[in-house]
This record gives sequence, structure tokens and C-alpha cells, in this order.
Amino acid sequence: MNKRRAMGRTLTKLALPFFIAALTLGFAERLFAATQPTYGGTLLVEFRSPTLMLDPAKWKTGSPESSDSMQIAAAIFDRLVTLNRYGRLQPALATDWSHDEQYRRWQFSVRPGVLLSDGSPLTSGDIADALRELLPGKPTITPAPARVVLQFPTAVPDLLEQLASSRYFIFRRNANATLTGTGPFVVGKSSTTASGTTFKLLANERCWAGRPFVDEIDVLLGVPALRQLFDLQLGKTDVADLSPELAHRAVRDNLRVWSSAPVYLYALQITGSAPGAKAGTDRPATAKLNSGEALSRALDRATMANVLLQKQAEPAASFLPQWLSGYAFVFGMENDVDRARETNVRSSSAPSGAQLLRLRVDAGGDLAKLIAERVAINARQAGIPMQIQARAAVRDDAGGAAPAKPLEWEGVRLVAWRYSSLSRRAELSNMISGLQLQTETAEPAAESAEQTYEYERALLSEYQLIPLVVLPQYVGLSARVRDWLPERWDAWHLADVWLDGKKNSAAPAGVQP
Repeated sequence: MNKRRAMGRTLTKLALPFFIAALTLGFAERLFAATQPTYGGTLLVEFRSPTLMLDPAKWKTGSPESSDSMQIAAAIFDRLVTLNRYGRLQPALATDWSHDEQYRRWQFSVRPGVLLSDGSPLTSGDIADALRELLPGKPTITPAPARVVLQFPTAVPDLLEQLASSRYFIFRRNANATLTGTGPFVVGKSSTTASGTTFKLLANERCWAGRPFVDEIDVLLGVPALRQLFDLQLGKTDVADLSPELAHRAVRDNLRVWSSAPVYLYALQITGSAPGAKAGTDRPATAKLNSGEALSRALDRATMANVLLQKQAEPAASFLPQWLSGYAFVFGMENDVDRARETNVRSSSAPSGAQLLRLRVDAGGDLAKLIAERVAINARQAGIPMQIQARAAVRDDAGGAAPAKPLEWEGVRLVAWRYSSLSRRAELSNMISGLQLQTETAEPAAESAEQTYEYERALLSEYQLIPLVVLPQYVGLSARVRDWLPERWDAWHLADVWLDGKKNSAAPAGVQP
């Protein structure tokens, strides 16, 4: 009896490691199955914006409203090249590229075998036609078999960074003005209900880069900010562009929140002509410069970012953020009310009617109103009278009423700018043209940090545009969203997202789920 018990204990000791190994292997298999990407399901996306424009040629550069359109367009169209989060250029529709020593002649090899979503082959002519619509500088674009040649009148050393961002998607424009792309999704039918307008994106089985994981993306437009938060809490949506003022609350409510690098700039733009300016020009005069300098010194940007915006923003002393320029930290953000008051006295020789600064809030949303109120408080503390003027009271009436009178030289606008280019030089150029800044400062010839820094420093010294704060993009995510891996500059990769808790659908031929 004792011998059998001893033998049983011996067998138990021998079998225990195998039993533990079997349990561990089974747990690992279950864990792997729970984290393995699966195909199928519908990704639900909500935007606060009431409209969606999928034609890149119609986007307004720097407009925050174009940001949502760019995210969805990136799921429908491809670019020639892309840039990963480590700053390395990656081939996309172009497999390789080259340029001459002057950076004026560029040549791109077209990826073979790429099909548009309608099944027709992508040609070098399609690429040339799309770039002619989008590229500035009027380059000569020549399609050739398996390649495209671009000839610019001046050097464009940062062309790759430009093509990897902003509006530079490749598409074919059809006879009915619709666009056909090569991306992982195609546009389905849209519908309008009491909840808003829904755009449907369907998986593109012909995508050269592979089929996306989800079968469909439903994009609901015009969703109020607070409702987005409730929909995330109730599991009624998967992705929502959260307003900055609600991001802190979402985190407090244990919701998943992703934030990008700062991609939105709020700034003050001094508009109109200065007294004594030459006829036909809008060149800043001494009085206008003093007014801009006084206002800049009066602003308490740190309080705006840390108190007013609850640390959801960063103070800004430059046009470009640190992640894009690499030198933003060099610019100081001096808040000196006494010096602001002294500088304002030097501009008191202007006409009496110019003493009052009118602040027009061009940026939309409650956040812009809060910033405008803080700007007005800071200005008054420095002895600069300021009155906030509603945007509707000064813009043209679409119904045919008499146009509003143009702002005088002392007008100030609160504007919001959305960074879109990965090229420092191109982004500054976009800001000058998009905001209609009047400057005689020559644009740098090269995309170097030193030259761009000197260029931006000269622009800042003109006080036409006074940076305030920069904010990231906040995105709320449901618990079932997996592999949300966007770039830090807010470039989503919706084709890589898959949904947890969904049964595997049949994977496409040649694809292993």
C-alpha cells in the first residue's frame, strides 16, 4: 500500500511540469487568439464638422474644417511617398525617385500593377493630372511609361516632404467630377437622417497594399461635442474627434483618448492698412508695429494654456510648433505688462478713432471665444482698449444684404490654423498665402533649419500674426478598437484598425488573418 502511494507521488511529480506546460500553452493560445487581428465589422466614426469634402483640390489650406476631410481622404487615396514617425521616407505609389543637383528636375518611378478602385490600371498620366491640379509653382509635369517627370522653375529641395503630406493625393477625375483612388476604401452611398449625414466607406478588395481589416467605415457628421462623449461612453461609436475642452473629462471618465502633437495654432492677426502707408499697399507702419508689439507683450500665453485650457494646450511664441521646426524653443514668450503699456504709449499718435482695438473671432467654437476673452483681458491690463466683435456682424451676408465695411487698420482677428505640411518652408508659405499676410521678407531658398528660423524670426518681428497657443488633436476610442497607430502629426491609418469581439470573416485570398 505504501509502495503504491510512493509510486503515485512519483508519477505526480513527473507529470506536474507537463501539466503546467499544457496549461501555459493553452493560455498562450487563447491570449494569441484574443490579440490576433480579425477581419470584419463596421468601424463607427463621428465628426463634429457638418460637411465632408473629399476633393483635395477644393480644400482651404490651413482650415481646421479640412482636417476631417483629409483623414477620410487618406483612406480613399494614396500618395506617391509617405513619411513614417521616425522621419524616414517610404515608397507608396512611387517605388523610387531621383533629382538633379539643383532640385529642380524630379523623376518618380510608378509602382507597377496598381489598380484603381474601379478595376482600371493606374497610369503615369493619372498621376500627372492629379499633381497638376494640386502642386503650386506651376511645374511642368511629363508622364512617361512607368515614370513621371516634374520640372520646377526654382529649386524644390523639400518636394518629398510636401508630397508625403497635405493635399497631395493621387486620383483620377472622372467625367462626372467624381474621384477614383487606389486606397484601402471606396466611397459607398451616403444617407441623411435626423441624427445627421452618414458617409459609408467600403473595403477595397483591389487595394495594392492589401485589404483593410474592417469591412466598412460609417462616418457620421455634425455630431455635437457633448453627444460624442456620451456615444463613446455608451459604445455607440468607435472613433470621435473630441474637442479639447472635453478631453480632460473623457480621461477622467476612463475613456481611451489619443492625442497628437500640436497641430492647431490659435493666433491674432492684425489686419488693414496703417496710417501713412503707401497707396495700394498694406505695409505695416510704425504705429501698427508698436500696437502689435504692445499687444504681444501683454499676452499671458502660459495662463491661457495651463489655466484657461487646463493644460490641454501649449504656449506658442512661433508660427511653427517644435515637432515641425525643431527650433521653436528658441523664441521667447515675454509677458511684460509694463513694457506693453510703454510701447502702447508710443503708438498713441495714431488717430483718435484707432485707439480702440476690435477683436473679431474668426475661429469657430466655444474654445475660440474663451481665448478671445482672455486676450481682451490681457490687452486691457496693459492699457490697450479692446472690444470683442462677433464674426456675424462683420462678414458678408450670403442672403444679398449690403457687404460689411472693411476693417480699419486697428482691426484684430483671432484665427485658427491647422498645420498640414511636413515641410517647414511650405507650411510658412501656406500661412502667408492662406492668411494673406503682407510681407517683403524673402522666402528661404533651402529647407534648412537655419534659413527657415531666420525667415520665421523676420516674419514674427512684423507683428502681423501673433501666436498664442498650439493644441493637439484629441481622439476618443471605444474599447473594441485595436491597432490604432496614427502618426504623431495626426495622420490616421484606418486600414490598420481592427475590431475586437467580432467574429472573423472570410479573409481575402492570399491574406492570413
